[in-house]
Amino acid sequence: MLLYAPPSNAPCQLQKRCAVALLSAGYGLKPGDYAFLANTLIELGYLVVAVQHELPSDPPISTSGDLFTNRLPMWQRGADNLRFVRQSLAQTDSDYDWNQLLLIGHSNGGDISALVLTQNPDFANTLVTLDHRRYPLPRDTQLKVLSIRASDFEADPGVLPQQSAQNGSQCITTIAGSHHNDMNDYGPAPLKAEITQRLLQFLQDGQCGL
Repeated sequence: MLLYAPPSNAPCQLQKRCAVALLSAGYGLKPGDYAFLANTLIELGYLVVAVQHELPSDPPISTSGDLFTNRLPMWQRGADNLRFVRQSLAQTDSDYDWNQLLLIGHSNGGDISALVLTQNPDFANTLVTLDHRRYPLPRDTQLKVLSIRASDFEADPGVLPQQSAQNGSQCITTIAGSHHNDMNDYGPAPLKAEITQRLLQFLQDGQCGL
């Protein structure tokens, strides 16, 4: 687990408690492989907690058969991790507003984030996924959702709302020519800049970049 703290002169530090973001990496990537996202969020005044979901002793991810059923136990462990992290840190660090929680996850990390909010709709008030493809987005209209899609793979049926544009609080937006595996620190700079721009539009202005 990695912690990225907002700057000491952030408005939330001076006027109110800062919000919190729990960041979940894609499978095989490390919590620190999304610094471009973490640095964007701390500038907005978030405490960013990048969570480690995989251990060397874990069985490898299922790549055949019924992927939803086979991967569900792994997603469930991840959802339990997020609950544990929130509960543990909220008890020890009251400087942050744990009721203003953003979940953000890439690929498998997005599946985990969608699962925990399906099971506990009040766990967070905002969800951002980067090209997760297996677990359906929560359809709760009270939850603000941004899903930034790559162009090289389709999500499984039922994962995304039927409309591809903004539908109430659900914002589904695709970056043309982008690749699933590039949505991290190792991806090209223009892609990271575009992800950052769309994330900022959504968090600051509620706009859905299409």
